[in-house]
Amino acid sequence: MTASDARTDLHSYLRSARDALLWKLDGLSEYEVRRPLTPTGTNLLGLVKHLAGVELGYLGDTFGRPSGEPLPWLDEGAGTNADMWATADEPREQVLALYRRAWAHADATIVALPLDTVGRVPWWPADRNEVTLHHAVVRVIADTNRHAGHADVLRELMDGAVGARPGDTSVPSADEAWWEDYRNRLEQAAQEAERRAGRAARIGGGGGGDGSEGEGERGRDRRE
Repeated sequence: MTASDARTDLHSYLRSARDALLWKLDGLSEYEVRRPLTPTGTNLLGLVKHLAGVELGYLGDTFGRPSGEPLPWLDEGAGTNADMWATADEPREQVLALYRRAWAHADATIVALPLDTVGRVPWWPADRNEVTLHHAVVRVIADTNRHAGHADVLRELMDGAVGARPGDTSVPSADEAWWEDYRNRLEQAAQEAERRAGRAARIGGGGGGDGSEGEGERGRDRRE
């Protein structure tokens, strides 16, 4: 594979991950895109806001190509996790527009520089902050896909929408009854596995017929 082929492949996977993330916000209200759906507050618009900073940092600042975009939520003194949610004063379109500008800036870096170009990540320790462009692009792809996966789960929990892109659900059936039966089978399998694990633990930790302790009991006594 040539360097050009590698660049094309990396860029294609990055674009695909970006698109997969963004369409998870389509058709949702201002509340829904901000709604925290996990105990740690994970929310759709916050994922987009976070990834805008990721692209501008790793594929901009790291290679001496600052975007000039103000990102006050990354400044020293900003609140913890300030890049992971959008305030009521930050319109959805403003966050989405920032993310798209981050794409354009990152894309320009990917096109302009050889993949073996060495940059320095400003927020990493100075003695180990060097990365190649290749490494930085792979890192951003991994982070974007990870958060696109988060977004996929969040959207499914809201209204059942699934898939990597509109019209391509990548699931075997659209029949609700099939999915209910499928989920029930998984639940039954999980419960059965738990029962078997409990039986194995009891057998392994139980004593013999002669009144002696089982090895599991002796081990627990030593730890406690």
